[in-house]
Amino acid sequence: MLEFLQSLPSPIAQGMIWGIMAIGVYITYKILDLADLTVDGTLGTGGAVLVVLTTNGTNIYLALLIAFIAGCLAGLATGILHTKFGIPAILAGILTQLALYSINLRIMSGRANVTISWRNFDLIVSSNMLQIWRTILVAGIFVVVIIAVLYWFFGTEMGHSIRATGSNQNMARANGINTDTRKIIGLVISNGLVAISGGLLAQFSGSADINMGRGAIVIGLAAVIIGEVIFGKIFKNFALKLLAAVFGSVIYYIVIALVLKLGLDANDLKLFSAIVVALFLGAPHWKSKIANKRLKTKEV
Repeated sequence: MLEFLQSLPSPIAQGMIWGIMAIGVYITYKILDLADLTVDGTLGTGGAVLVVLTTNGTNIYLALLIAFIAGCLAGLATGILHTKFGIPAILAGILTQLALYSINLRIMSGRANVTISWRNFDLIVSSNMLQIWRTILVAGIFVVVIIAVLYWFFGTEMGHSIRATGSNQNMARANGINTDTRKIIGLVISNGLVAISGGLLAQFSGSADINMGRGAIVIGLAAVIIGEVIFGKIFKNFALKLLAAVFGSVIYYIVIALVLKLGLDANDLKLFSAIVVALFLGAPHWKSKIANKRLKTKEV
């Protein structure tokens, strides 16, 4: 147990970095009510852009900004496919994700993996245990700044119209809101954040890999649902709901670290993730069924 406690800083740092991706998933899944699978490709795009630019001499902060823009473009592509071509959101995301696989390979000059080391570059975050607390601090700053900006943005007229689009498209249109444009903006912001997460994750893991985003949507959903189930009754404010997604990500990675310490085969992690997401997604449904059953029993 002492060994596990000593290893906690690493999953906490990793959870916070993935938490930024979870915030992006929250925007599409909870605010826009869209199932966006673009994130599996966008995470890799963010990592690929940052690593390739940084290893070729670009300032790492500028590289992260360009990675964010690349993620925004991926979200724009999905948004256009969905709104202008009439393709269902989930399929539009799959198509963009598929295209990003080839694009990410192009960015990395055909290589499946490009490494970056804290020994050779002044990275923003690192998995090096000597710098792990600095990584947690920096990731925390990113989380706070992103949540603050999103809290401000979704409090504006534009932000409210995006939330209205997700809540009730027909009512939003009746009030003169261009719902197609709002969906595109939401997808752009979401995938931009996912790309930032990918850029930070590539630094943390020491490389950008063509498969680094595979299954990212499952982790993002797990983080959002875990955060909502555990903190939903406490965190009512919009900013706190975004923070709950980050906490959900941290909890998820702590649980992953724990089950690995208990002997779970690393090859079973995807299966474990799917089970966790299924349980937490089903929790509200079962709670509702139990509550209705108790209500009917009282009426009888």
